[in-house]
Amino acid sequence: MQTNFTDLQLKDSATARSNEILRACVHCGFCTATCPTYAVLGDELDSPRGRIYLIKDMLENDRPADEKTVKHIDRCMSCLSCMTTCPSGVHYMHLIDHARAHVEKTYKRPLMDRLLRWTLAKILPYPGRFRLALLGAKIGRPFRHLIPDPRLRAMLDMAPKTIPPVSRNDDPQVFKAQGTRKMRVALMTGCAQKALDTNINDATIRLLVRHGCEVVVAKGAGCCGALTHHMGREAEAHASAANNIRAWMAEVNVDGLDAIVINTSGCGTTLKDYGHMMRDTDLAQDARKIAGLAKDVSEVLMQLDLAQGTQDLTVAYHAACSLQHGQQIKSDPKTLLKRVGFTVVEPRDSHLCCGSAGTYNLLQPEISRKLKQRKVQSLEAKTPDVVAAGNIGCIMQIGSGTQLPIVHTVELLDWATGGKKPSKLCTNLT
Repeated sequence: MQTNFTDLQLKDSATARSNEILRACVHCGFCTATCPTYAVLGDELDSPRGRIYLIKDMLENDRPADEKTVKHIDRCMSCLSCMTTCPSGVHYMHLIDHARAHVEKTYKRPLMDRLLRWTLAKILPYPGRFRLALLGAKIGRPFRHLIPDPRLRAMLDMAPKTIPPVSRNDDPQVFKAQGTRKMRVALMTGCAQKALDTNINDATIRLLVRHGCEVVVAKGAGCCGALTHHMGREAEAHASAANNIRAWMAEVNVDGLDAIVINTSGCGTTLKDYGHMMRDTDLAQDARKIAGLAKDVSEVLMQLDLAQGTQDLTVAYHAACSLQHGQQIKSDPKTLLKRVGFTVVEPRDSHLCCGSAGTYNLLQPEISRKLKQRKVQSLEAKTPDVVAAGNIGCIMQIGSGTQLPIVHTVELLDWATGGKKPSKLCTNLT
């Protein structure tokens, strides 16, 4: 694609990067075939190619975002399926991130939009606040029919029936390896996950410790910044990233780390991009170091000797977009589940998003609902005993639309290798 940015514009690193990305696009349209919003809406402007044209026009002319452009950018899920499909290697993620930051700086949203986005940014990355909000949503759910805005109703619906107790395993501490220490890793405990499902971090710690990892929960580490980053709120996202970089570098510089383990794949995609996110800051070098250490939990487990076994359960594996497209990790979770004895099946159109996508299911509930229905139908068609996924957003999204138990992959791996049986299986399976 031909571009016409001025030399002055190209002095800005974000614009220079977008120029590289735009020039790589050859207008082929392969991306439309795998774009979930295009599949639902059928509008060219709700495909990656259509959004690329809108973003190019906005950035190249250095103009404020308008209502039409914002509408179609907001409908993008950042599932990154287009990046898997693209034959030209167009790095759409960096382009849409730049566009969102530009929108945030130049476009004044309607009042309700501003309030909703501000509320999400000030609550979801903070587990304590999020727990209080979940309690409020649980109390308010019986009155949802009185609320006219579908986004507010979606927020009420997101609250789980039971709010899990706080896990002390999320506090800063060190869990010693059992037997000979093979690795020393930091676990990213996340933010929303600590409020929505504490079993995931607990199972991850047990599993890693049992297989020879010393696990560190670093003081000062918290939200990865993805939630605010995807809303274009750069300053807040960078502040979160900076806190994590400093916390983990303190561990690197004292006792060293072999990896930073992430069990929420949406966070993993962001952490692995810290080098780009923080390129213009004084933490650029450390950010690249941390990004290089970031590993999905399945990548780390592939390096360890998980015992082979036989489990009389069929697992439908849901591939989170941030894992299969954002990080290009496609086979590791399935390989691990098969290794410990589970029968693994995959749904039709496994490349398509379930509709969660961070805060997307709250800000674009109608599109999200249609994608959830598709995903649930394709999973249920496999008649599995349980559904496994590697991202808390997917687990909450799919779980709200099916009676099938849905758990994190590490919960099944932990159980199969001597850990606790996942609580959702205790109530759903005999």
